[in-house]
Amino acid sequence: MADVNRGNRPLSPFMIGPYYRPQMTSISSIMVRITGIAVLILALLVVWWLLAAATSQSAFAFIDGLLRSWLGDLVLLGASWALWYHMLGRLRHVVWDFGYCLDVPTSEKLGLGMFVGATVLTVLTVLVV
Repeated sequence: MADVNRGNRPLSPFMIGPYYRPQMTSISSIMVRITGIAVLILALLVVWWLLAAATSQSAFAFIDGLLRSWLGDLVLLGASWALWYHMLGRLRHVVWDFGYCLDVPTSEKLGLGMFVGATVLTVLTVLVV
């Protein structure tokens, strides 16, 4: 086996605290992953709603009542924000794939723009719908 000096290895960037300061690019990247999971859950809710509509009136009344309650409104509001944020994150990656906006200051502005853009687009969605 190789002689490994375990005391002088670099620290993992995921050791948040005194060793690593979170940056806008890392937070926005983590948020894209989290919102991807949230969008998957939203898709499962839509499938549940459609299957309930196809099966019986009582099953549809249950899920429809749940989604139209204040809790359902809150979940759908968060889901629409997650959908917009994830879409903007994917769009940012398309821009990066073409080789644009790869410098750190522009990437940080894009990360902040994703948070602001998702919030603005969610408000517009609520107002239009």
